[in-house]
Amino acid sequence: MIAVAGTTRTPRYDDFSSYVAERGPALLRMARSLTNSHADAEDLLQAALVKTFLSWDRIADPRARDGYVRRAMVNTQISEWRRRRLDIYPTDEIPEQGVDDPTWRSDLADVVRRAIEHLPDRQRTTVILRYYDDLTEAQIAERMGVTIGTVKSTLSRATEKLRSNADLIIERTTC
Repeated sequence: MIAVAGTTRTPRYDDFSSYVAERGPALLRMARSLTNSHADAEDLLQAALVKTFLSWDRIADPRARDGYVRRAMVNTQISEWRRRRLDIYPTDEIPEQGVDDPTWRSDLADVVRRAIEHLPDRQRTTVILRYYDDLTEAQIAERMGVTIGTVKSTLSRATEKLRSNADLIIERTTC
């Protein structure tokens, strides 16, 4: 154990802190896809990270950490949906209120997924590693066995193709 300003920090704590610092943004995007707002996504991720920290010593394979946190987020969100369902009571009076149509989010996600599928293999891989897995250009270059310049130019060409994709242009104007 390491004493820091009146507290004790274990290697377990430092390892977990490093993991959260490195993977936090990608995990927050995952949480955002499960919730309706950024604040709810932050709360969901926080709850999942607490559960993960309590089980940190049992996660033997470092590659399984993301999966464990994602599973914790999904389970926590399902529990929240079930709790909310219990808060809804039938009534004879229907209140007047505007209803937001959240289907545009899933429609947009589907259009983006299809647009990415139409990219050439290298561009698709680079876009997924950069924007979905949140890897740096250097990490992508190392993983793909290319130079950082190649990663930058590939990302540039891929984003240009996505910007000119007719389906995405239509989606941007309707959202």
